Amino acid sequence: MSNNPPPFKIAIPIYERVNLFDVTSACEMFYWMSQFWNERKVTIDLVEARGRVVKTHAGPRLTPDKSFADYRGKAGRKGIQAQLIWVPGASDDTTEKMMGDSDYLSFLCEQAEGAEYVTSVCEGAMLLAQAGLLDGYEATTHWGMVPCLRTFKKVKVADCYPRFVVDRNRVTGGGVSSGIDESLEIIRIICGYDIATQVQVVVQYFPQPPVMGRIPSGGKCDIKMPAPQPCKPPAKLKV
Repeated sequence: MSNNPPPFKIAIPIYERVNLFDVTSACEMFYWMSQFWNERKVTIDLVEARGRVVKTHAGPRLTPDKSFADYRGKAGRKGIQAQLIWVPGASDDTTEKMMGDSDYLSFLCEQAEGAEYVTSVCEGAMLLAQAGLLDGYEATTHWGMVPCLRTFKKVKVADCYPRFVVDRNRVTGGGVSSGIDESLEIIRIICGYDIATQVQVVVQYFPQPPVMGRIPSGGKCDIKMPAPQPCKPPAKLKV
């Protein structure tokens, strides 16, 4: 490791009616990663296509730090490459819409090509799958979207609704709150057990839910699946 290693840049591409907790849970956990990990400086950017404020599914608004143009570069200015891209999810209707958003999917392709880790939480896995970025990988998503993820024949969908799945440099999370466990596992992978434990303790993540429901089994895909838009040209995916 050099004396001045490059920053570890985390990009979270947001969009209108994104799930609030999918974004904020990761921001909180990765913030504490930045406070305890001394090997590299950690930066976290909320990135929106045109740098616009977005209204989340729950109502509160998120202000982006960067736009897609900032990451792509322009007028001779070098763009930004994230080391980790975290793709958040949304409700079914918004997910269906974003699966047809060519610019958003192109951004995922561009960043995935050079990223060390390509990750998602909840229905964000559908966006990665739509771009072909989960082809050949095991993955999970929100339990209600599992039947839809299974329509991508090149994706191996994990059984039994795990909180997260790690397959090489792809990490996917289940529904909403799974992002806490998932981001903590990512921190453990990148920074080690001791740093991850420090993050766990400082956020007091020792869950003891007062109720214990059961995830429904079975079901069908309730969204209209648009035609896949795999990365073009084919991304040089890390394995």
